[in-house]
Amino acid sequence: MGTREQIVDAANRLFYEQGFERTSFAAIAESVGISRGNFYYHFKTKDEILEAVIQARLASTREMLATWDEGSAGPLERVRRFAEIVITNQGDIENYGCPVGTLTNELAKLGHPSRAHAVGVFEVFRTWLRGQFEELGRTADADDLAMYVLTFTQGVATLSNAFRDRDFVRREVARLNTWLTEQIAIA
Repeated sequence: MGTREQIVDAANRLFYEQGFERTSFAAIAESVGISRGNFYYHFKTKDEILEAVIQARLASTREMLATWDEGSAGPLERVRRFAEIVITNQGDIENYGCPVGTLTNELAKLGHPSRAHAVGVFEVFRTWLRGQFEELGRTADADDLAMYVLTFTQGVATLSNAFRDRDFVRREVARLNTWLTEQIAIA
């Protein structure tokens, strides 16, 4: 991994763990183990780093979903796998919240122009989920169902961060799986 990619990776992690505004150039450079001069060679502003982090998140999200498309039995299994993200990443979510939600919330509070670009990760999820519901025969309400699943997972992530109750998270994911089975029966 080259220096630029190491900077983006470190910034991504620090933005998630500390927040965009609280993460300094110095903290990112120190995390990578480079001088500030070398850092500035790759990125002149914090906004440039933010854009690179958002691009990296978009790319990794698309890659993850493509892998799920190739490896899962069908659309219902893929939606279930999406819902289980809150269990798979439970430790990080308990400590820092959802990486997508926390960044978009922070950028909204700051009135930052990159907020709309950061929301793009949610748009990728929404489009992908809508496609899964369309494959399941729910074309008329596929977008509503996709938004419900996004809302559900964001809510569970927020409460997981607040209460750190692993049993609650597992119960809620099981409840969503029951709801999904009911939705498929309607189709």
